[in-house]
This record gives sequence, C-alpha cells and structure tokens, in this order.
Amino acid sequence: MIRWMCKVSVMGAAALLLLAAAGCGGGGGKSEEASAPLTPITAADRAEAAQLFASRCAACHGTTGMGDGPGALALTPKPRNYRDREWQKKVKDEEIERAIVYGGTSVGKSAQMIANPDLQAKPGVVAALREIIREFGAQ
Repeated sequence: MIRWMCKVSVMGAAALLLLAAAGCGGGGGKSEEASAPLTPITAADRAEAAQLFASRCAACHGTTGMGDGPGALALTPKPRNYRDREWQKKVKDEEIERAIVYGGTSVGKSAQMIANPDLQAKPGVVAALREIIREFGAQ
C-alpha cells in the first residue's frame, strides 16, 4: 500500500511539473512573433542609423520625432509623431521596421513615406532605426 501511494505521489508531482512547464512555455500570452530573437545591433549599425535618420527621416518627422520637420508642412496626412505614447503602445516593432524598409503603403499608411530598399540587406541598421523611433516614445 505504501509503495502504491509513493508511486501515485511521484506521478502526481510529475504531472504538475509538466503542466507548469506547459503553462510557462506559452510566453504569458505573447505571440510567437513577439518572442522571436532580436536582431543584433552593433555600434556601427547605430551610427549609420543616426546618420540615416538625420538625412532621410528628420526632414518630415523632425529631429525630435514629433512629425514637425520642415518637409511636414506640405504633407497631408502629417508625418507620425513618434512621441505619441498611445501609438508607441499599439504599434509592433515589425510594423515599424516594415514601414522603414518598404514604405508607408506596406503598413497601410501614406505613400508619401517612401521605401528604403537599400536597407533590406541591413537588418541591424533597420533595428537601430526602430530603436531610435522607440526612444522618442520614452521622451
């Protein structure tokens, strides 16, 4: 009888461990996309991204990311304000990166945000640009 009780206890404990492991493996409700490994970003990627933001993005999005660059005056709709915390909460990193590489129409936004096909082969630079955009939301 004692042997049988020990076996049941061990089997019960094993079942609980399996259930706990299965529950933890789900990522707390996050999608698989969100748990994908991040693209490594080097110092060179960050330097190139900063230069690209200044030369390609700031004209419309502004140097502070508020969508108030000199080129924004003539645009309708106006460029995205990256400091908008509600937008920052809703937008996925993948959407930001897709817009950077493939342009606004790739994410259902304005065609006035042109594509940057030269960045397709530079995932670290794209990730660093996304990082810059995310940092505006923390300001």
